[in-house]
Amino acid sequence: MKKNLSDPNTAETTPSSTGPEKKKSKNKSKKNTSLRLDKQTLKALKIHAIENDTSIQKLIEKLIKDYLKKQA
Repeated sequence: MKKNLSDPNTAETTPSSTGPEKKKSKNKSKKNTSLRLDKQTLKALKIHAIENDTSIQKLIEKLIKDYLKKQA
């Protein structure tokens, strides 16, 4: 919560927009997982995602799907 800045004399608070928000997923077939990477790998992955206008989630999902196809 943060102070309402429209009146500095009030103690009124409003929900902070910087806090975590739960978004409802449109695709109920997807599940969450957790992944731990070393700093350098994660940094490189983030840079690659930005440079290719995509997300880390999409990159990892594609890599896993490609890997599983090769294993079949």
